[in-house]
Amino acid sequence: MAPTDKTDQNVTPPSAPPAAPAGGSVGPVRMPRWLPRAMVLALALYACFQLGSWAFHQLIGLLINILIAFFLALAIEPAVGRMASRGMRRGLATFLVFLAVVVTAAGFVFLLGSMLAGQIIEMVEDFPKYLDSVINWINRSFQTELSRVEVQESLLRSDWLRKYVQNSASGVLDVSATVLGGLFKVLTILLFSFYFAADGPRLRRAVCSVLPPAKQAEVLRAWEIAVDKTGGYLYSRGLMALISGVAHYVLLESLGVPYAPALAVWVGLVSQFIPTIGTYLAGALPMLIGFTEDPWYAVWVLGFVLIYQQFENYVLQPKLTAKTVDIHPAVAFGSVIAGTALLGAVGALIAIPAVATLQAFLGAYVKRYDVTDDPRVHGHRSRVGGGQALARLRAVLRKDGAAVPAQPGPDTARAPDDKS
Repeated sequence: MAPTDKTDQNVTPPSAPPAAPAGGSVGPVRMPRWLPRAMVLALALYACFQLGSWAFHQLIGLLINILIAFFLALAIEPAVGRMASRGMRRGLATFLVFLAVVVTAAGFVFLLGSMLAGQIIEMVEDFPKYLDSVINWINRSFQTELSRVEVQESLLRSDWLRKYVQNSASGVLDVSATVLGGLFKVLTILLFSFYFAADGPRLRRAVCSVLPPAKQAEVLRAWEIAVDKTGGYLYSRGLMALISGVAHYVLLESLGVPYAPALAVWVGLVSQFIPTIGTYLAGALPMLIGFTEDPWYAVWVLGFVLIYQQFENYVLQPKLTAKTVDIHPAVAFGSVIAGTALLGAVGALIAIPAVATLQAFLGAYVKRYDVTDDPRVHGHRSRVGGGQALARLRAVLRKDGAAVPAQPGPDTARAPDDKS
């Protein structure tokens, strides 16, 4: 009898897998351990997103005011830096610049407001005379029989005037709240812009302290470009507004159009801070006032607006903005539209300096090459290419057996005659 192997007796056979329950049903499946944590993380991220979105919508007004203050600080940075480089404390220099800006703006608003108030009173007093002149012109032109009394009675009895008076009486508190809110916004903008300008070096150091050395140089370069472009834009636009206002004042005063000073200020401001079409929008009001005096005055104003727009676009603007805000008029107009769509009037004001800053900053990273001396670069069509293409077409047609007579052209060589 063969001896038994003890190792074989001690080894237990592997256990068989448990049999599946009857009916093919599977037992309970345990939830993965990562799933609860993933669900909690997703809910937390969603809650943070909703909280951030709510906070952003609540603080959008403050963020816009800070953006305006930042661009205002960039605009006065050259003057503050020049005074600080001569030994004056930066806070005092910022205060003096702000005092000059506030005094100038307040004086301008006061003079313009007093002038407009006086001229509005005169306009209201002379309104019956203007209405009579318009009615007489309508009667002469269209053979009607209108009278000022009938027009006034129809206006006084109209429903829209009654509703307008009721809404105006109930909206006095809303107007007061709007005025107070506007004053608070102005004070907020001035306060932030003062801190941005006075603590400009400290702010730049704070931004650069969280960046590596290679990025610090780029941030400082972008900051310097933004200062140059923003300040140059405001200064050049202010000078062009002054020139435009003086030119239109001379025209309106020579024609005898009333309210010439106020209309000239209106044209100067609107025409310069709304590019490309600002001159035409600004010229609509002087045309309307001139039309009430004499229809030919409106024609003279329109002609002067068209001529001055061309003079400004091709002579004045290139000389004043060649070194400050050198961007294409179409790009400027598109940037204003985009800024208005994003931030309203604020976006329209800061769109051009922002785009000019971006264009100047990206220009250093775009490699440029010499342009080839080709007539097509200057807008001329090349006849050589057309002749070659025609010769190739004729060769293909002859090869296919098409009966196309070959006519000599300026770009094809004339074959010698076959005498055989």
